[in-house]
Amino acid sequence: MVPVVTAAQAAARDQAAIAAGVPSRALMQRAGAGAAAEICRRYGDRLAGGAAVFAGPGNNGGDAWVVAAALTAVGVRVRAVAAAEPRTDDARAERELAARVVPPGDPDGAECVVVDGLLGTGATGAPHGALGEAARRINALGAAGALVVALDVPSGVDATTGAAESAVQADLTLTFGTMKRGLLAAREAAGAVAVLDIGLGAHAALDDGAATLATHAWVAGRVPAIPADSHKGTRRRLLVIGGGEGMAGASLLAARAAVRSGVGMVRLCVAPASLPVVQAAAPEALAARWPTSDEEADAATGEWAHAVLLGPGLGRSAETRALVERVLRRWRGPVVLDADALNVFEGEADALAGLLGGRPALVTPHVTEFARLAGGSAQDALDHRFDAGASLARRIGAAVLLKGVPTVVTAPSGESVVSAAGTPALAAAGSGDLLAGIAATLLAQLGDPLAAGACAAWVHGRAAELATAGRGVRGVTLDDVTRAIPDAWPRGAPPPAYPVLVELPRVGGRS
Repeated sequence: MVPVVTAAQAAARDQAAIAAGVPSRALMQRAGAGAAAEICRRYGDRLAGGAAVFAGPGNNGGDAWVVAAALTAVGVRVRAVAAAEPRTDDARAERELAARVVPPGDPDGAECVVVDGLLGTGATGAPHGALGEAARRINALGAAGALVVALDVPSGVDATTGAAESAVQADLTLTFGTMKRGLLAAREAAGAVAVLDIGLGAHAALDDGAATLATHAWVAGRVPAIPADSHKGTRRRLLVIGGGEGMAGASLLAARAAVRSGVGMVRLCVAPASLPVVQAAAPEALAARWPTSDEEADAATGEWAHAVLLGPGLGRSAETRALVERVLRRWRGPVVLDADALNVFEGEADALAGLLGGRPALVTPHVTEFARLAGGSAQDALDHRFDAGASLARRIGAAVLLKGVPTVVTAPSGESVVSAAGTPALAAAGSGDLLAGIAATLLAQLGDPLAAGACAAWVHGRAAELATAGRGVRGVTLDDVTRAIPDAWPRGAPPPAYPVLVELPRVGGRS
């Protein structure tokens, strides 16, 4: 398990390990040695050109001095820059040790790897003064072709919020012990991200409300296997209600994602005008009109459905509000509510809570839909993306999947799982319909809204990563993402090489 933490939570884990007997300098040495080993493993060919290491005044600077000494010890030509005098005993000790082996000298611009150890998780705001000038030098070297490696966080990135004013633009961030919230919100500045084990042990799992990162291993441990003797019923049956006139495509996207996620049967309930469209476009699915009475709602769900997905392409009207209410009153099983099934309850979260009635339920808003339902603004939801879902989840008694970068899924209990998988290929109309189809399938199969939502977000994002691999985002369509879903499910991939606990690919940034 890899926790996703604020700066304060990261510091608390370090302090807990230190209080338990792990010397603070040992943590620094493990961090620096692990970072140096990763730099050598990844960029050994580039290190022939030398490395420039920039060290700041705090313990992040101490990490940098360890890196400088370790790279020198394996024959790399290192130029180390003290952007400020060390202010901690550990950092001073590591600088003195490094000075014995790292020859003095300023970077000459020929170095092919640049290490940013200016500011760590405790820093906030833009680098200024000598540290600001050093950050600009790092970015200039990166723009000239050097690979930039940041230690713990790129200098200028707020480890809690992801604010990145005048930040170092890294190709790779090597972060220590835990995943920092800010790295998930500032993916472009962070580059690829690898979490390194520095020996926090059990102290990495402090009970302080930190979220869990959805990883390949985490998802693989929760997605159910499909047994050899399965049939369409054991793979579960999903009812999708949406597809208003002119919006049949949304329900079709959800159905296609559900089929590619392993559901046994899909039934589409759509507006009468959309019925011929979905029957022609989705021959693998059953199709019916929206239920207009309690009896028709019972017939549509009854004992047939294992889960109901409400919302894709539904439309916002008095008719669709009545439809959603009717289905939720008559069907008491697991539900996923997306898009207009949430919009029709704008400002009425308590009314929705009464209809959900404590059943297994997942709502999947983007930030604007979240703001409509919960109150406040979309910007508020963005600014507090890691915590915003908790109060709404408690209020409506349902898990909340708040879409975005990253996606955060929160249960009514407050437990949260964060998915950082994905690329900007998902920033397109219809992407949420795919996610809803995956999530509804998993809810039908798992019965656990938090796990279903988090696994769906990871698979959805992973499909986008596969669809864009080797060709970038431009020109990649949702059809490409849909076709990648079967390959996105976690299989027996080997774990990352120690000390890497988890790794995220680069998204955006310099090419």
